[in-house]
Amino acid sequence: MYALVIIILIIAIVLTLLIAGKGDDNYSSSTKRNFTNLTLIYVVIIIFGLIALGIYISLFS
Repeated sequence: MYALVIIILIIAIVLTLLIAGKGDDNYSSSTKRNFTNLTLIYVVIIIFGLIALGIYISLFS
C-alpha cells in the first residue's frame, strides 16, 4: 500500500513537471510564479498525505 501511494505521487509530480515545461517563451516566463506555487502545493499535500497515512496506520492497525 505504501508503494502504491508513493508511485502515484511520483507519477503526478513527473507529469506536472512535463506539462509545465511546455509552451511558448512568454507563457513560461509569465507562469514562473504559478509553477512555484504548484510545487509548494505538492510539497504540502505530500507532507499532509504522509501524516494522514501515518495516523490511519497507527489508529487502525
